[in-house]
Amino acid sequence: MEPFTAGLLSLEEAQQAMLQQLTPIRDCLDVSLFEAAGRITARAIASPLNVPSFDNSAMDGYAVRMADLTSDSVLPVAGKAFAGAPFKGAWPAGSVVRIMTGAPLPEGCDAVVMQEHTEQRDAGIVITAPVHAGQNIRRVGEDLQAGKTVLEAGVRLGAAELPLLASLGITHLSVLRKLRVAIFSTGDELQAVGEPLGEGQIYDTNRFAVSLMLHKLGCEVIDLGVIADDPAQLRHAFAEADRQADVVISTGGVSVGEADFTKAILEELGTISFWKLAIKPGKPFAFGRLANSWFCGLPGNPVSAAVTFYQLVQPMLATLTGQTTNIMPLRLRARAAERLKKSPGRIDFQRGILRRDEDGELTVRSTGAQGSHIFSSFALADCFIVLERDRGTVEPGEWVEVERFSSVLEG
Repeated sequence: MEPFTAGLLSLEEAQQAMLQQLTPIRDCLDVSLFEAAGRITARAIASPLNVPSFDNSAMDGYAVRMADLTSDSVLPVAGKAFAGAPFKGAWPAGSVVRIMTGAPLPEGCDAVVMQEHTEQRDAGIVITAPVHAGQNIRRVGEDLQAGKTVLEAGVRLGAAELPLLASLGITHLSVLRKLRVAIFSTGDELQAVGEPLGEGQIYDTNRFAVSLMLHKLGCEVIDLGVIADDPAQLRHAFAEADRQADVVISTGGVSVGEADFTKAILEELGTISFWKLAIKPGKPFAFGRLANSWFCGLPGNPVSAAVTFYQLVQPMLATLTGQTTNIMPLRLRARAAERLKKSPGRIDFQRGILRRDEDGELTVRSTGAQGSHIFSSFALADCFIVLERDRGTVEPGEWVEVERFSSVLEG
């Protein structure tokens, strides 16, 4: 490892230091199923009924009784059973019932023979394949039994979970309240997006990007705007953010050489650690506790701010909201499609484009220039190429780890 990076805190150490201090919020409220998308379950949810609630056919075919089956016999069709319109009446011995997928089984049914395993005759059907008891039958409670937990507490509700609850007749549920996050940027050079730029000014894209990601995560965003490099204004901004929010996020003002009053104000209002991380981009980062809220200070460079938010703030917010699954990004292996320049010393999150080659193997290539000011790299990318701290330049064909962008960075 390079001597000038030996004292830097690793990403894993920073993540652990943050997450082990956190206690999830407990405030919850009841919402309708139609308002629950993106919310986190406050408590476990049990099924109020059996699924299926009745024995039914898994195939289009014929309901049979094993005692009626003899070799090459022609079995007359006694009637039909449809989903929502079961067979009713007497079922004569030595006959079958035409049945559709999802239809309730007629009483006494031992098996369902799929229609492809039958031949039609004028007098009925002939079964052309062996039959065993229970085949093609969905039994009561086979999917879910009444009283069984279907979703644990701490699950984010989405397109997989909500239809499941709807299928159980659940219309209201208890979810955790949204996390309140206050954000602002610091720097006299920053101008709000959409306003005319003055001499030497740049647009405040960091706050805009962080706000978008917070909304994607289901947070309630309190936007305090751009704060000038003035001690009184900064102190007021930090105090107001701490009063309103569960988490305060600022961008800028955490690098070496920044105004000392930012550090002094933060330490006056709480306990803050200023870290130099072994991560590229995103070396400067601040984390700690204010009087009423948690604080994260992101770097001022746009890509650095996005990477540290994604890798550090995102799992922190998930933990605070009580989420128990998918807190850390999933990593895959892919082959480098080109040379990836890197120096040992820091874990490097290069922006990449992941594809599958003609042999079905995952390959990844860079989006190009990887400077911490080149935010356009995110618009071109669909993943991070994660290059280990001690690793040097990667040659084409070498294996690398990749992280597919979650919905936080995707459209």
